[in-house]
Amino acid sequence: MKSLKYLMMALLVLSITACNAQLKNQNTETVKIYGNCGMCKSTIEKAGNIKKQSVVDWNKETKMATISYDSLKTSKDEILKRIALAGYDSDSFLAPDDTYSNLPNCCHYERAKEVSSTMDMSTNNHSQHSNEMTEMQDENPLSAVFDNYFALKNSLVKTDETTASTSAKNLSTALNEVKMANLSNEVHMVWMKILDNLKIDTQKIADTKEPNKQRQYFSSLSKNLYEVMKISRQETPTYYQFCPMANDGKGANWLSKEETIKNPYYGSQMLSCGKTVETINK
Repeated sequence: MKSLKYLMMALLVLSITACNAQLKNQNTETVKIYGNCGMCKSTIEKAGNIKKQSVVDWNKETKMATISYDSLKTSKDEILKRIALAGYDSDSFLAPDDTYSNLPNCCHYERAKEVSSTMDMSTNNHSQHSNEMTEMQDENPLSAVFDNYFALKNSLVKTDETTASTSAKNLSTALNEVKMANLSNEVHMVWMKILDNLKIDTQKIADTKEPNKQRQYFSSLSKNLYEVMKISRQETPTYYQFCPMANDGKGANWLSKEETIKNPYYGSQMLSCGKTVETINK
């Protein structure tokens, strides 16, 4: 039995070493992450591990995690935010209450009482951290995403499927280059929930040259991007607009920097069809 235990430990060390070998510009830090059991370990490590970016090894006995990461691609805070969104507190971020509540009963650990930030936007008494977050938000980390979205929208208004495809490829690049560690906690929570769908719709628009299909995926893309746009810092107003005729009469929304209606779902056929349903202010 002892030999089997040693063998398992050796395999674990080799596995971690192999993963770490893939990381460039590697930093390694040890942090406390709250949890109870083997299921917690699996969830924590799955949330923290990203191929060629980060490797997390959590010990259920000590509650300590060894985090190795490529410092040019991610950061400790970004990794801990992902883990918090999966339901696990650290000494830096608290998980959302509803996510924690939905964990299996065996995973309901004794929660941290004080942290430097919270994923549920609880009151933050650490003024230094607040100042740092304010500085980071002076330049919106999602600006490139929004700019490329509006370029895509304008291409659809013109029914220019080739330019729309190119704009979608640019948007896809912008999505992958977002520095998530620079997002506020509130924005980060929403961003992590919608990111996969944004990438899927953007890629589908890029892969087709059929305007009708591009517009179909654009409807879903717009709905998801609205969720983060409305809580993200804006320098100028953005208009959330609606066409009742789109989507086979079910209606569809889009975002615009212009209050004047320019319909991306019909272009010149019904350019002014629609109305502004919400103004998102800075």
